Amino acid sequence: MRSLLLVLLLASTGAHAAAPERLFDDFSQADVVALFSHGWTARSKAGHPGVEGASWKAAGLSLVDDPAQKGNRLLRLSGRTDGTGAGTEQAQICHQRKYLEGTFAARIRFNDQPFSGIDGDPVIQTFYAVAPLRHDYDPQFSELDWEYLANGGWGSEKTRLYGISWQTVRIDPWDAHNQQHEEFGSLNGWHTLQMQVGEGKVRWFLDGRELARHGGRNYPVVPLAISFNLWFSPGGLLPRSDEPRRWQQEVDWVFHARNALLSPAEVDAAVQDYRRRGVSREDTVPASGLESRCDF
Repeated sequence: MRSLLLVLLLASTGAHAAAPERLFDDFSQADVVALFSHGWTARSKAGHPGVEGASWKAAGLSLVDDPAQKGNRLLRLSGRTDGTGAGTEQAQICHQRKYLEGTFAARIRFNDQPFSGIDGDPVIQTFYAVAPLRHDYDPQFSELDWEYLANGGWGSEKTRLYGISWQTVRIDPWDAHNQQHEEFGSLNGWHTLQMQVGEGKVRWFLDGRELARHGGRNYPVVPLAISFNLWFSPGGLLPRSDEPRRWQQEVDWVFHARNALLSPAEVDAAVQDYRRRGVSREDTVPASGLESRCDF
């Protein structure tokens, strides 16, 4: 009887479970101006990571029609290099700094060859979430980082995907404190990358398959900004050429469920539900009140 009365009381007062707090964007905006009005920012500040002397260009961001799916749109990041720092342009886009525990996911097309020009430069194509590095060994720094190295980089020529959970770092001279997983081999084409962050561990998934679990000191401690970038690893560029080598990375959608650990199947179901209902974007994740930067 007491349980029945409780059910009736909840029904009469309109009590219900809190609505899920989520970010979803399928990048269907008409142009990048509209994209920026939905919480995204392009990077323009020079600096780490990438080739010394390289620039970060908003012109490297565009929204294009998906040739494989009528009516679908894609976010494209484009970079170029002629083999010199001054002739290297990189691209980065960031959302607001307000994400921590929960589920992160994105569907991304990696490329093993340049769009034009000769192949061989150490290009890095990414999906990550990061907090600012205020100084060397900043204890409030956190980062969760997917990096695809089609032509190697970071001191190795091997094609591989990194999944990295960062505690802190000193940039120069380089001294990194993190946990990492390396998945070797080509990932040319479309893939879904996911991170579950909760209960003191970070679980890394590639196309629904769990690759690694990180935790301890490398567990994130402050709100992060969701980001994508395309850049070139220092120290390994091919010699200078008159024809620039142009690279592209494309993103179909990005998703975050705040404080909810969703399986890959549940993420896929959520994305399909958005598309079935014709919802191209949703952002109900509360603001953190922190400054949102796009410079790392």
